[in-house]
Amino acid sequence: MKKFLTFLLLFPLMIWSQSDYGKAEKLFETGKYDQARPVFESFLNENPSHLKTLEYLGDIAGHAKSWDKAIVYYKKLKQLKPSEANYYYKYGGVLGMKAKESNKFAALGMIGEVKASFEKAIELNPKHIEARWALVMIYIQLPGIVGGSETKAIKYSNELLKLSPVDGYLSRGQIDEHFKRYTAAEQQYKKAIAAGSTKVGGQMLDNLHKNKMKKSVKKN
Repeated sequence: MKKFLTFLLLFPLMIWSQSDYGKAEKLFETGKYDQARPVFESFLNENPSHLKTLEYLGDIAGHAKSWDKAIVYYKKLKQLKPSEANYYYKYGGVLGMKAKESNKFAALGMIGEVKASFEKAIELNPKHIEARWALVMIYIQLPGIVGGSETKAIKYSNELLKLSPVDGYLSRGQIDEHFKRYTAAEQQYKKAIAAGSTKVGGQMLDNLHKNKMKKSVKKN
């Protein structure tokens, strides 16, 4: 009887907590991260291993470009659930952003772990599209002397093509555009548009025409 009465006394608090958490989730979904964050932090203090809350806070920190905070949250998620591909993908993403904003020496020390995180995400989820995209961009943006590789970028682009023709064409277009093969990039973007990517493919094609091909014609 005493246990039942205690439950009744606590029940309104439980309902309030759930309602408050639900409001925080809605705030998060509408981009009101600063309002959602304190609720998630308070909940995490009482539930330090709650996966979804850790992920919310990691996403909020990442959106605010607080890379170190985001890294802590995603690293804990990897430790708590090492079988979840997205945790490795998000960890690699924020670590990559930190590397991008760090000095060259510090960045070089992070690149290996960034790549390994995306590769782990693919290992855990062989259909992980975003991790392959990330590796394509890493391999074309890095100088060859520190691990850049067009061959490896094309490898992941080909894998994307098998999983999603649109992503395959778009990623190959990005590779060709990066290496100034503008006509080849144009054809890839047109293939992506024909495959259904009217918005993203159209934007990439338009940017290519305005920012690269016209400038190239003027120089000639």
